[in-house]
Amino acid sequence: MTEQTDETLLIQRCKDGDNEAFDELVTHYERQVFNFAYRISGSHDDALDVTQEAFIRVYNSLRTFRGDSNFTTWMYRIIKNVYLDMRKKSKSHRLTSLDESIELDENSVMRQIVDERPSPEQIIETRERDHILQAAVNSLPDYQKIIVTLYHVQHKSYEEIAAIMELPIGTVKSRLNRARLALSEILRSEPELFG
Repeated sequence: MTEQTDETLLIQRCKDGDNEAFDELVTHYERQVFNFAYRISGSHDDALDVTQEAFIRVYNSLRTFRGDSNFTTWMYRIIKNVYLDMRKKSKSHRLTSLDESIELDENSVMRQIVDERPSPEQIIETRERDHILQAAVNSLPDYQKIIVTLYHVQHKSYEEIAAIMELPIGTVKSRLNRARLALSEILRSEPELFG
């Protein structure tokens, strides 16, 4: 049996009220949903909230899923909507997390064996580059941030993004291009990391 057939049978079992089937569905997609939610929200806690609410909406709406589009496309559309709904609610309630990590300096130890892993400087540079890049992506308008994340992080095709965003493919391509230009402009201020 193919994966598509397995998924179709699992969805049908969920529609028939089989809660174990829904648990299987959650287990299968949980990491994928969380990763997408984390990439667009930029926060572990927000990603958990988006993931939880998205699965609640999937559960409540699964009976209306007709199969006109791919299940993951339908699910990504729900995740996108949950994220945008939470953003609307939180705009008036800005909070600062008390759980932000604090970096502490460690004592240095002489290396006795050549370590093939990246050096601490390389690790810090990579983290800094990732942090700056994520901050740049987070500074984009929500619709651009979502498209960039779907294309570059989730590796969705233009067609899948068009279905998730409910936009024509041409609009997806132009918005992705504008987002890339905006990111290029933002990152131009960091030539040592993004030269």
